[in-house]
Amino acid sequence: MKIGNVEINGSVALAPMAGVADKTFRELCVKFGASYVISEMVSSRGISFSNEKTINLLQLSENEHPCAIQIFGDNPEIMARAATFALKYKPDIIDINMGCPAPKVNKSGGGSVLMKTPELCGKIVNAVKKAVNVPVTVKIRKGWDENSINAPLIAKICEDSGADAITIHGRTREQMYKPNVDINIIEKVKNSVKIPVIGNGDISCGLDAYNMLNKTGCDMVMVGRAALGNPWIFSEINQFLNSAISYKEPNIKEKLKIMLSHVNSICKNDGEKHGMIKARRHITFYIKGIPGAAAFRNRACKVETFAQLQSLSDEILTTFYKNNK
Repeated sequence: MKIGNVEINGSVALAPMAGVADKTFRELCVKFGASYVISEMVSSRGISFSNEKTINLLQLSENEHPCAIQIFGDNPEIMARAATFALKYKPDIIDINMGCPAPKVNKSGGGSVLMKTPELCGKIVNAVKKAVNVPVTVKIRKGWDENSINAPLIAKICEDSGADAITIHGRTREQMYKPNVDINIIEKVKNSVKIPVIGNGDISCGLDAYNMLNKTGCDMVMVGRAALGNPWIFSEINQFLNSAISYKEPNIKEKLKIMLSHVNSICKNDGEKHGMIKARRHITFYIKGIPGAAAFRNRACKVETFAQLQSLSDEILTTFYKNNK
């Protein structure tokens, strides 16, 4: 699949999850087979104010291409300047967030609230497209609520304004992440535009990816929450799509080893003190579902050093083997 002039070899992308899809996680997902990754969403106003935390979100590594930097905001000129600034970090693509349902983002005028103003959506895409020399993509939702389902309209407006691809999450903003994703709206978006369409929502295994690709005709699927504590999901999906053979997931020992390697990378990137705090969310997802690990979950949320996590990991493994003799 091509987005503009960027070739993407594969069918599975990592979603731009705030507080999760940082550089270390994106690199890990690429290692396990993600074909394309997108940064955490970055505030265009934060970039314009040279906010240090915001600027840090723009950091990319050599090991995660093709990748996009995602920006959000509601002012076309500020979005264009932010996109231009983001090019310093050498993304292959600039992605515009028009789908985030978070109240904080919506109150600032960004994310899915933009779908209430289709004309503004077009102006933002047009401004960003004119400002950069890389492909521009847009992530949207089904609509704001069930009374305003307008994803096909927004997709077409974005295409006409210069967008090179559309990602569609098959729920409204009011639905957040429940009930099940609406496959039909993804198909309608695909049929409304000529540019590539990426389907997003409820992809948690190879069969889910296969069904979305085949039922909607979308060009690629995007995995979000299902990758938490489970970065090997990309290997699973790729194997299923390529051979329809069930994937043998890592055993308990291998999962904990992956967790430790991931957290070690976070600590190297952010420093141990901040890195361990940042890693706690990932840790709880890694140990979720491991038999006997529930008793360790509270402790996992309080680990302060990498050595403590190593000890906890050893204890979890010992308990597992003891209970499964």
